[in-house]
Amino acid sequence: MGVGGFSGKRLGRVRGLLEREVERGFVPGLVAVLRRHGETYVEAVGRLAFDGPGAAVPMGIDSVVRLGSMSKPIVAACVMSLVEDCTLRLDDPVDDLLPELANPRVLADPSGPVDDTVPAERPITVRDLLTFTLGTGMVPDTVPIADALDALPEGSLDEWVRGLGNLPLVHQPGERWMYDTGSDVTGALIQRATGLTLGEALRERILEPLGMKDTGFSVRPDSLDRLAAAYERDSAPTGEAVLEGGRDWAKPPAFESGGGGLVSTAEDYLRFACALLDGGGPLSRPSVTLMTSDQLTEAQRATSGFWPGYFATTSWGFGMGIVTDRTRLGPSAGSYGWTGFYGTAWYNDPAEDLTALLILQRAHAGDPSLPLPRDFWTTVYQAIDD
Repeated sequence: MGVGGFSGKRLGRVRGLLEREVERGFVPGLVAVLRRHGETYVEAVGRLAFDGPGAAVPMGIDSVVRLGSMSKPIVAACVMSLVEDCTLRLDDPVDDLLPELANPRVLADPSGPVDDTVPAERPITVRDLLTFTLGTGMVPDTVPIADALDALPEGSLDEWVRGLGNLPLVHQPGERWMYDTGSDVTGALIQRATGLTLGEALRERILEPLGMKDTGFSVRPDSLDRLAAAYERDSAPTGEAVLEGGRDWAKPPAFESGGGGLVSTAEDYLRFACALLDGGGPLSRPSVTLMTSDQLTEAQRATSGFWPGYFATTSWGFGMGIVTDRTRLGPSAGSYGWTGFYGTAWYNDPAEDLTALLILQRAHAGDPSLPLPRDFWTTVYQAIDD
């Protein structure tokens, strides 16, 4: 038997899967981390980039990567630390700290004109932000409010939330789940509640207590040579890192996005994941249980029009997905975690005492409907041998 109760022979298939992705030019490098029964297995294949200086640097557990939406669970954990010390309360309105969102108007028709609104039936609460039921989020490009949401200023979180407050909600608070925006509003709430920047609050409450030294909204100058290059989903391996967009990763951004702005390493994120699964981190077990359990009503799931079919097997906790039905060889019901835009993916499976991470840097490659993540989870679960 291999590490952590895995079959040594079948565990070798994980490396084979990673090597195939590098050989076919899908990405220059990948990292997989499995932790089970207190033992950790790491496979790292390839390099940080197709070309340039990163092409000479091996991909490893300490390679710095963009987390994308895997930032969301860390931000939710920070809020729960504020709930634990009674700075925030889950079912209190956010009006006092975010007056821009007090007394909101709501679109009379979610697909209708932006100026046709009705009053909100109740205030937005802290719980609404964590469960993504605050009433706004990602919408189809075809509806009138889409352009207004896309045009929100990102000079700072305060500027952004002021702009959001000038727009109506798409749905009544608590009515349905809407992706993404809740995490950035949560970031603004954390700033107001702590008097710190979001990055400072995360560092003080979550990152430093867990020893996550490489996680933040920027990369330390002496660590930039460990930053993996990122690529578009459909780009050829030309050697051009096409997702930088002029971003200087050595400097903190003006807009610290709780929804997708953090960088980290597989090593750091493993610390966060294990703190949720094993305990001993900055949060109490009751807080972790709330975060990692299904927090949506059937109505909230049924009315969500985003990602058709998603809620057939998955729901939402606080800042992360919750597996509700195991339909293929992959995470068990009760597992929790999330994926990121740049190809990162993480799940904790309490039933198997398993933490699994897949780390790469290609846009959307963490999408569970794509072959790579599906094959990764199949390969991991068929290797369990106890």
